[in-house]
Amino acid sequence: MRLTLRILSALLRYPDEAVQQAAPELAGVLAEDGLMSPEQRASLQPLLDALASTDLLDAQERYVGLFDRGRAVSLHLFEHVHGESRDRGQAMVDLRDRYEAQGLEITAKELPDYLPLFLEYLSVLPPGQAAEELAQPGVILSALAQRLEERDTPYAAPMRILADLAGAGGEAFEIAPADDPDDLAALDAAWEEEQIRFDAPVAPSTADCPQVAGMVDRMLAQEPVRSQAHG
Repeated sequence: MRLTLRILSALLRYPDEAVQQAAPELAGVLAEDGLMSPEQRASLQPLLDALASTDLLDAQERYVGLFDRGRAVSLHLFEHVHGESRDRGQAMVDLRDRYEAQGLEITAKELPDYLPLFLEYLSVLPPGQAAEELAQPGVILSALAQRLEERDTPYAAPMRILADLAGAGGEAFEIAPADDPDDLAALDAAWEEEQIRFDAPVAPSTADCPQVAGMVDRMLAQEPVRSQAHG
């Protein structure tokens, strides 16, 4: 599970040369990890092919155009729960403390609720705990997957896989139109009674898989997460 989460984290972050160079090999790495079904791995192939073959500047421009212009598919999870309220700030502090307890360093430009960073955090937890914590934002992952699918982007595949791993892949609820940058009312309502908490007990990290961990580590070594900050 560790490698799969780290690869999904790398695929959902701002594209860089390390991810671009590793993309042709990642399908084989995911097959070895054994967490995804053949169908799930096949669904990732268009994104892997695009990352491997597209000019890096073009790939980065597409990423920014998709994720950093508007809030509908923002990769900052708490934005879909707290908006710009004070509650989001405290939730950020609490989540940052949890990351640091696991030895993850967050640079000044990184927001703790950025999904790729959250996935990196999950990747150092024991599989059972990682699965439990991934399930907490499952309704958000499912909604984001739906919105990305409506936009016909290959980035929908990793988000749908995450929703499936979170146990929310088939969960349905009404959301506002995906092209509305302020369409968060449905997500707020879905979390009105049970908000995202990220409050499971912290556990020791797991050991690396020696066969393929090195390649994934190189993908994430230079800048663990790069993202445009929203507010």
